[in-house]
Parts: sequence; structure tokens; C-alpha cells
Amino acid sequence: MNKAFVLVLCFMFVVFTAIEGDLVSRGGECLCIQKGSNFVYPKLLQKIELFPKSAACERIEIIATMKQTGKKRCLNPDSKQVKFLMKTFFIDKAAQSLHQ
Repeated sequence: MNKAFVLVLCFMFVVFTAIEGDLVSRGGECLCIQKGSNFVYPKLLQKIELFPKSAACERIEIIATMKQTGKKRCLNPDSKQVKFLMKTFFIDKAAQSLHQ
């Protein structure tokens, strides 16, 4: 084989391996540092966002935005209160959107 051809193949292998490596989660790209709070007062919530597992983060994340401060707070998706809150919050939002 031609030396130039072998060098090009080696170069392409290195480049494609590096590109593929960027798509894999490195574990530090989650929005929440820890699992989050087990409890939050529902009346203080402005909105709740659910982020499913992805290539960037290997766990489900729930982030609540507080009404008065606008501060974002991570919630523990395994908490009973947070699970109940998610059901009621999204059911209420769905009902509101149907009536509009």
C-alpha cells in the first residue's frame, strides 16, 4: 500500500474517534449537581421542568422555578412528594391548556 494512503487512513481514524468521543457523556454535564430536594412548597412554584436522561446526563432531572425569586432549584425525582407534585402540576397545566 501507498504510505500516503495509510497516513490518510490513520488520520481519519483518529479524527473520527475523537468526534465520536465527544458525543459520549462525561458525567459532569448534568444541570443538577446532586439529586436535589425531597420537598418544596407547591404554592411557591412558578414552573417545573422535567429533563429526561440524555447523552449529556444519565439521570432524570427535575428543576423548579420559584415564584417570588425566580431562583431555580433541583428536585429529587425519587421523592414521593416530588412525584405527586409532578403528576398534579402537569395535570393542572394540561387542563388549563384544554380550556383555552
